[in-house]
Amino acid sequence: VQLQASGGGLVQAGGSLRLSCAASGSIFSIDYVGWHRQAPGKQRELVAGIFRTSGTVYADSVKGRFTISRDNAKNTVYLQMNSLKPEDTAVYYCKVVTNRGVAYWGQGTQVTVSS
Repeated sequence: VQLQASGGGLVQAGGSLRLSCAASGSIFSIDYVGWHRQAPGKQRELVAGIFRTSGTVYADSVKGRFTISRDNAKNTVYLQMNSLKPEDTAVYYCKVVTNRGVAYWGQGTQVTVSS
């Protein structure tokens, strides 16, 4: 499985971005798709994810501002980010976990929010 993330960039506080992550390769059953981020000097953290069995989860810091969605026909997961804040600045990674527990990561896309 290969994951290609795109959509990052530089935006002013209060602005919006939409990240996309397209999956290709041998995709059979996916248990989890999600977005994680890592800011300089910090650990990678969950931003938003969709679990096959238990639904959607969001980090408290992004609830009400970010929306995760997926298009199964296109094997693509999106992250719509609104009302961006400088503290959202990070490298954003998409992640997929198969039903066999194998995890795949995208290459990361930089999001920078200026104040």
